[in-house]
Amino acid sequence: MTTHQAPHQAPGHEDGTANTQTAQGAYGGLPFPDSHVAVAARDFVRSTGHPALFHHCMRTYLYARLIGERDGLLPDRDYDDELLFLGSVLHDVGLTADGDREQRFEVDGADLAAAFLVGQGQPAERVEVVWDAIALHTSEGIASRKRPEIALVSAGTRLDIAGSAADLPPGYADRVHAVLPRLHAAAVLGDAIVEQARARPAKAPLFTLPGELFRQRTGGTWPTWEQATAGWRDHDGYEEGASAAS
Repeated sequence: MTTHQAPHQAPGHEDGTANTQTAQGAYGGLPFPDSHVAVAARDFVRSTGHPALFHHCMRTYLYARLIGERDGLLPDRDYDDELLFLGSVLHDVGLTADGDREQRFEVDGADLAAAFLVGQGQPAERVEVVWDAIALHTSEGIASRKRPEIALVSAGTRLDIAGSAADLPPGYADRVHAVLPRLHAAAVLGDAIVEQARARPAKAPLFTLPGELFRQRTGGTWPTWEQATAGWRDHDGYEEGASAAS
């Protein structure tokens, strides 16, 4: 992925992060885990991803926790908070240069995150949870049926990209954005997905989020269901609405 400069950066660090963070990752008093692997994952994404992507991934964790609390789920009682953070902060590494491989970005990202966590000495069962959280984060109806660490990553992602301040407690969005400014997150992420697909169209399969963004941006059209399934000629002579064969 081509590296862009983030517009309208806030005073502070080069990525626009305000000068309220400590070496342990205490961003303006916001509740980020500071375990060794959590800090390593945070620094990995910050060093390899676009600043807007990094901020989005950090906000995803905060919003995932908030959604969990609304549903009566508390960290380290009802779910593993470190796993939630790892799934959140790593969920878009498929949109970095290191993560841009042959699969759709969610799967590429899950593979890269898994390799990173294995290198950090994480056990296989924990790596698998993070892999699922990342690979499924755009599959709302599937992720929501999985364990909380997976379901909440997906929900937090959606809130940060397709939600608004009205979905959060009064003033919370302002508090978060003071530390992690948006930097045109949805626009930057959309560009990254489409840019990858331009180079490798197979990364934007039919009827997926990457495929739909690519179709919208390029003005392409989907094949009809009949065209997409024409190989077996199942539609020949079929009358619409007829009962399916048992």
